[in-house]
Amino acid sequence: MIWKLEAKDNKARAGVLSLRNNTILTPIFMPVGTQACVKGLDFNDLEQIKTKLILANTYHLYLRPNDSVIKKLGGLHKFSGFNGSFLTDSGGFQAFSLNGKPNENGIAFKSHIDGSSHFFTPQMVLDIQYNLNSDIMMILDDLVALPNTKERILESIKRTSQWAKQSIIHHHNNKDSNPHNNIFAIIQGGTDKWAREISANELINMNYCDSEFDGFAIGGLAVGEEKNIMYDTIELTTDFMPQHKPRYLMGVGTPEDLVEGIYRGVDMFDCVMPTRNARNGTIFTQFGRLSIKNARFKEDSTPIDDKCGCYTCKNFSKAYLNHLFKANEILYARLSSIHNLYYYLELTRNAREAILQGRFENWRKEFYLKINARF
Repeated sequence: MIWKLEAKDNKARAGVLSLRNNTILTPIFMPVGTQACVKGLDFNDLEQIKTKLILANTYHLYLRPNDSVIKKLGGLHKFSGFNGSFLTDSGGFQAFSLNGKPNENGIAFKSHIDGSSHFFTPQMVLDIQYNLNSDIMMILDDLVALPNTKERILESIKRTSQWAKQSIIHHHNNKDSNPHNNIFAIIQGGTDKWAREISANELINMNYCDSEFDGFAIGGLAVGEEKNIMYDTIELTTDFMPQHKPRYLMGVGTPEDLVEGIYRGVDMFDCVMPTRNARNGTIFTQFGRLSIKNARFKEDSTPIDDKCGCYTCKNFSKAYLNHLFKANEILYARLSSIHNLYYYLELTRNAREAILQGRFENWRKEFYLKINARF
């Protein structure tokens, strides 16, 4: 993996991420493909909106169909038929959300499918992802809910660093047989500057036999803290992160969150929001959100956004989408998801162009002037 910084506009960055057989321009939004698919869409849909990188879920694919099955079928790329790249998370967030029990060796959890008991170690999480053959693999970290005690946050940092060391050693020892799998470490520390600095410095300076992490993520946010606190934490954390490696903000969030993350130096994002909100009737546009189930769209023959270039806006009206939603038709989920993902991807593409042209601050102001408009 090679990441090259092309331009900066204050802290905002434009870069090029080169993976096997794929070049990704950053900043980038990754659609969430939990089960090796983005809900309601096939990969032709994703190619049409120029999706280059999606996130798949290690926890879910380990449980079903199982990573060994996916390995036998050629890894995620052949199994799914997606010609782009995959980032797989570590499964730590899912274990955390299922009341997993971490200790110094890993995380114990129960399957949400059948209640069976499982245990993730740092090494096992990487072995699962080797089987999946993803392009970017997240290492196991110890996530904590916010707010939390200083003692628990310190424990999280210590455990995350301990697992990171085990992960980098394991990856070094297996790198010859897995040359295209890259690893990212996850910086923890809650919303405390001192804690984020400790975690960042320990992970950034960590190496084993000249092996080091290929990129770094900001984890542990959007778990209960206020927005302004989250933005402040992103800013102080990116200040500790190296300039020559990609920066990934995990599980965040709204269009405003993407803009504010880019403004503070983040390169990569993922979130279920565009597709989940689409299925629930919320559509993102350059002029703010609209609820397609609103009765005023029943006879509206105009597209969602006449400036949008997505398949949905080029071919269908608000009235038709309103009808599909109220009739509970599966087609609605597909058409609305195509639009929302196109909007998110265009948002990062436009931010990139603004950075390259040295006008990101003006672009950011224009974004807020439009997003605060009302239909």
